[in-house]
Amino acid sequence: MASESENRTGLFALGIELDGEGHHPAAWHRAGHEPDRLLHPRTVRTRVQAAENAGFTFATFDDSVHPGPGPGGRLDATTRAAFVAATTSTIGLVPVAAATYAEPFHLSSQLASLDYASRGRAGWLAVDEPGAARAWGATPRGTPAEIRRERVDAVEVARRLWDSWEDDAVIRDVAAGRFLNRDKLHYIDFIGETFSVKGPAIVPRPPQGQVVVFGYGAAGTEGVEVVLVSGANLPEVHQGIENARVAGVSRVLVDIEVTLDTPAAPAAQRQTDLNSHGEPETTGRLAFSGSHTDLTALLTELSPIADGVRLHPAVLDEDLPILARCVLPALLRTGLAHRPVPGSTLRANLGLARPANRYAKELAR
Repeated sequence: MASESENRTGLFALGIELDGEGHHPAAWHRAGHEPDRLLHPRTVRTRVQAAENAGFTFATFDDSVHPGPGPGGRLDATTRAAFVAATTSTIGLVPVAAATYAEPFHLSSQLASLDYASRGRAGWLAVDEPGAARAWGATPRGTPAEIRRERVDAVEVARRLWDSWEDDAVIRDVAAGRFLNRDKLHYIDFIGETFSVKGPAIVPRPPQGQVVVFGYGAAGTEGVEVVLVSGANLPEVHQGIENARVAGVSRVLVDIEVTLDTPAAPAAQRQTDLNSHGEPETTGRLAFSGSHTDLTALLTELSPIADGVRLHPAVLDEDLPILARCVLPALLRTGLAHRPVPGSTLRANLGLARPANRYAKELAR
């Protein structure tokens, strides 16, 4: 088990959720565009670029087979991340992809391709979606143990497939007519309770070696490197961080819902207006409402015990500009956070080492 001192790297990661119009289900009422523009490519690109210019370490893109809140639905998260990969250079791109019922072979190929498209900035937030059985035409996973097993197995298969090509398996020796060293491709030979995969992958090993795998909470963290913890209050957040540390997770980040004071209205008034269109569901995440100065103080308070945060703005078009103009610059000035630089990988920006290839190690023994 890794100790807390081993986990702390001095890198405080700043993440942001960019799905929809914001975390509040009524956020679309206050969006800076017409509802039919939510799925427009320019809207997706503009928001991701704004988050990158602000200095965020990574952005997540929520997803589900069920429609998102408000009108307009959503596009596939991996597709959104791949779309902005070519127009960004520093921000990590972390789509949500449910492991339940999905074919891990295809999922691992999509994520490896995203890592190539982004030049080493891909992540994967692995989640459960047991209610999607009908959409997949699959047998429902009825118990928590079945759902957890499916996710853990899918993560394990993806990791094996990413290692099924050694880093130097591709030769590209045109003169000799050799393009691939077949001895450096490996069968993964995975047999689980609901699926089996032999491999090797159809995509060479990702630039990061393995895509960074994110997950929720401390339970079932096998194969997960970055855990997002929730808590309705600070004591619960502290307990969640401690549980994740005990589980041996490499990095622990705190999920926070954010409603900020803006020049047009204080946070409390904005919250009241949003709630007048419908109360949000309880998420269990820490909720902050107030000034950018107080949010900066909260993040500074969390920095000695957490490796970073992921922020969920109430309304992206209103809260993201305040984060970009006031909160992140303050954190960057104090040295608490660091702006990613072009050419860096998501792993490097999270303080994670590039993993060794398990099959190359076995052959070297």
